[in-house]
Formats: sequence, structure tokens, C-alpha cells
Amino acid sequence: MATMAENDSVIVKLAELRKTYFTGPLNVPVLKGINLEISRGTFVGILGTSGSGKSTLLNILGMLDVPTSGHYILDGIAVEKLNDTDLATIRNRKIGFIFQNFNLFAHLTVEQNIEVPMVYADKPRHYRKQRAAELAEQVGLGHRLKHRPSQLSGGECQRIAIARSLSNDPAFLLADEPTGNLDEKTSGDILKLIHQLNDRGATIIMVTHNPALEAHFDQVIRLRDGNITHDSLITFGSPEHVD
Repeated sequence: MATMAENDSVIVKLAELRKTYFTGPLNVPVLKGINLEISRGTFVGILGTSGSGKSTLLNILGMLDVPTSGHYILDGIAVEKLNDTDLATIRNRKIGFIFQNFNLFAHLTVEQNIEVPMVYADKPRHYRKQRAAELAEQVGLGHRLKHRPSQLSGGECQRIAIARSLSNDPAFLLADEPTGNLDEKTSGDILKLIHQLNDRGATIIMVTHNPALEAHFDQVIRLRDGNITHDSLITFGSPEHVD
């Protein structure tokens, strides 16, 4: 597995990252040379409208797509040098995914849904059950372990998705519009939970189109037409932002 020396405080580094889609005779550049560093323990927002390259960047950060050129260093690992097997392994162990639509398995219990990434990581059964119980308790749903998603509210489903994302102790959490399908109060509750995880040291990258969320982030990255805009800024969030 390809590794390289890297500043220990930097968890994600992108250097001249480009993505071009080839459609017949047409070349469609989507990302046009992204340079970005994300430090451990930060809460980062990636903002952009439809067509800005936001979804493509999310897929590359999540190792669901590969760049056409450039470099992606994750926790000291040169991602572009990994083969498919290593990509799947690193994706499972280094990245926790939180999706807008929860992506829970309807036929599995809360406990089993939280266990899924640990099953792929070949964790033993007794460890999976103990870890699932701990994480369900952490998100306030320890009493719901035997329930199925159809028996939960939308906010509870997202809490379980967050618990699942933490199951393998990932290097960072990648959240794709995690409050997009929730009402205002429930969205606020989920953001508070995400802030609590960040306060405990979790690195969180949230992709959103909603500029109203900017105050929540330590670092704001704005994408426009495949580039990071010059008015991207760094702020320093605090717990009062979630009130």
C-alpha cells in the first residue's frame, strides 16, 4: 500500500486534483485543479450550487470515483496509487459515510445496520455487538437496538446512520447533505450531534448547497465551476453556533 511522509496534522490533502469526463468526442472538465488541505479535528463545509463540481469532489473524497490527474493524500496514503482492493479496504476503514437518505438496510435491525461496516472489516461478532451497543447509546438510541428502520423517525434513522459511520473509527466522516430530508428542529438536533462528535475530535467534511450552514463550520470551501473560489474562507466555529 502506497504511503508517503505527511504533516501529521493534515488528514486530507488534494494537490492539482482534476476530473474530466469523456463523452464521445467531448471532454467535460468538472474539477480544474483543486488544492486543499484539511487538518485533523476540523469541521469543514464544502459549499456549491448544482454544477459546481461539489458532487464529483465528494465522490473522489469518498473513493467512489478517481481523479483524472493530481494527488489525493488521505492520512499519509497516496490514494491514486492504490489498487481496487486497497481502495475498498481504505474506504471501509478510513471513511465514515453519512448520507442524506440514510441508506439503512430496511430488513436489518438498528444493531445490524450499525454492524455492517464492521462485517466488511472482518471484526468478530462479539466485538461488533458490543461496539454497536456503545454507538447506539452514544447517539441516544441504545433502547432501539432491535427495532428496524421502518419503526424509527427520520431523525432517529439519521442518528443510526451516524452511529454506523463511526463503527470502524474512521479517519474522517464524509456527510452528504445529512439534514436535507429533515425538518428544521430535527436538522438542528442532528447538527448538534455532529458538533458533539467534532468536539470529541472527529474530523468532519460536510458537503452542502445551503449557505445558511456556514456558521457551523471551522473551514468553508466554496466551489464554483470546478474551482475553489478566492472568497473561500476559514472561520472558527464554537458550540453557540448550534443553538
